[in-house]
Amino acid sequence: MGEDVFLTKSGFEKLRLELAELKGPRRQAMSEAIREARSHGDLKENAAYHEAKLNQSRLEGRIAELERVLDIAEIVERPDSAQGTAHLGSSVTLFDFKWEEILIVELVGSFEADPSNGFVSIDSPMGSALVGKSEGAEVEVDAPAGVQRYRIDKIVTR
Repeated sequence: MGEDVFLTKSGFEKLRLELAELKGPRRQAMSEAIREARSHGDLKENAAYHEAKLNQSRLEGRIAELERVLDIAEIVERPDSAQGTAHLGSSVTLFDFKWEEILIVELVGSFEADPSNGFVSIDSPMGSALVGKSEGAEVEVDAPAGVQRYRIDKIVTR
């Protein structure tokens, strides 16, 4: 992982808790599943065993990924100079001019991004358009579906 990883304080904590869950109860359950599958006999034709080993490999991959990310992550907090502007960790309420509806997004680092649940990376077109802007500003986002226009109605920084 050669890129910088920026996380909010809550995002860092969420990943730390996920890692603890994976290394503890999940890893233990995986060992038990493998042990159970082994008891069913010939490993060459034991689909349950092969599936359990595949799941174990995925689990260990995720653990390694989280350990790397947490090791290199930089927790970014809103600087005092950013008072009243959108920044990593800000919850931004937008008015969508095209659809005439309200949209709420939280600006996060790329590792925390989950656009379908409102977590928008500051590196994305929308995130980069919002960072540094204040309430009342109108922004244009060059999205795959075309240019989208929004007005920032409210910014809450946690």
